[in-house]
Amino acid sequence: MLTPTRKIFPTLPAITALLLCLTTGCSRPADAPGTVQGYVEGEFVYIAPPLSGRLDKLLVRRGTVVKQGDPLFELENVTEKAARDETKLRITQLRAQVNDARKGKRPTEVEASTAQLNQARSALQLSEKELARLERLASAQVVPLQDLDRMRSRHDQDRQRVLQLEAELGTARLGLRSDQISATEASERVLEATLTRNEWDLGQKRQSAPTGGLIFDTLFQPGEWIAAGRPAIVLLPPRNIKVRAFAPQAVVAKIRIGDTVPVTVDGTPAPCRGTVSYISPQAEYTPPVIYNRDNRQKLVYLVEVSFDPSIGTGLHPGQPVDVRFGSGP
Repeated sequence: MLTPTRKIFPTLPAITALLLCLTTGCSRPADAPGTVQGYVEGEFVYIAPPLSGRLDKLLVRRGTVVKQGDPLFELENVTEKAARDETKLRITQLRAQVNDARKGKRPTEVEASTAQLNQARSALQLSEKELARLERLASAQVVPLQDLDRMRSRHDQDRQRVLQLEAELGTARLGLRSDQISATEASERVLEATLTRNEWDLGQKRQSAPTGGLIFDTLFQPGEWIAAGRPAIVLLPPRNIKVRAFAPQAVVAKIRIGDTVPVTVDGTPAPCRGTVSYISPQAEYTPPVIYNRDNRQKLVYLVEVSFDPSIGTGLHPGQPVDVRFGSGP
C-alpha cells in the first residue's frame, strides 16, 4: 500500500537565506574598482635569411632560450665559398701584376740592353774615325765623294742607334707608365669590394640571434628550401612581452604613461607590476551611435603595459590577466 507524500513548502526565513546566499557569499566577489581584463601579447622577431638556400643545419629547438649572438641556423654555402675563394685568388694575381709593373724589366734584361748599347757606342766610335779619315782623303782627292757620303750616312745611323738604345734602357728601368699602374690599382680595389660582398653573402648564410629570447617556433626543417626573406625562426625577446587591456573611458581618463600598475595572473600568489607604455588615442569597438551619456559606457580604449625582462619571461602570449588601474605605485 502506497503512503501518500506530503508537500513541503519553503518558509519565509528559508527564502530570505537563499537570497542572501545568492547575492553575497555564494557569488564571486566583485572586481576592485579600476580592474579590467586583458591578455598577454608578444611582439615576435621573425629571423629570415636575405639569400635563398637549402637549410643545412638547424642549431636550436622550439622552446629553448638563446642569448644574443648564439647561432640559429645555417644554409648551404658552397656557391658563396667558391665565389669568395675565386675573388681572393684574383686579388693575389692582380697585386703580383702591380708589383711587377712597378719594378720594370728584370736585371738580366737590363744587362742585355746595356750590352747592346755598349756595342752600338763602339760602332759609333769606329764610324767616327772612318769618317774623319775619309774626309782627309777626300780633301786630297784620293777617294771619290761617293765613299765619303756613304760613310757619313753610316755614322748617322750608328749615332741614332746609340740614342735609341739609351732610351730603351731608361724605359726598361722605369717599369710601366703611371696611368697603367693606376688602372691596375683601380682593378684591385674593385676586386676588394667584390670580396667584401662575397664575405657578406657567405655570412648571411649563417644567422645568429639578434637579441636574447625564447625560440617561439621553428618554421623549417633541415633539407627544406628557404626563399630569400622568408622567416625561418620566430624569436620572442622578454622585453617584447606586454599586456593589452581595454579600459572604459571613465577609467582611461585617470591613466598616464609611466604609471605602475599591478597585473594579476591566474595561478600566481601575488600580482606582478608593469608600466603603462601606451594609451590608444582612439576608442575601440566604437558603436555607430551618438555619444550621449548612456552610450559613453560602451567606449573602451586600448592600454598597453610593459614589463621588465625578468618579469616578462614568466608571461606567455594569450594568457588572460587582470589589470588594476589607479592603484598607485
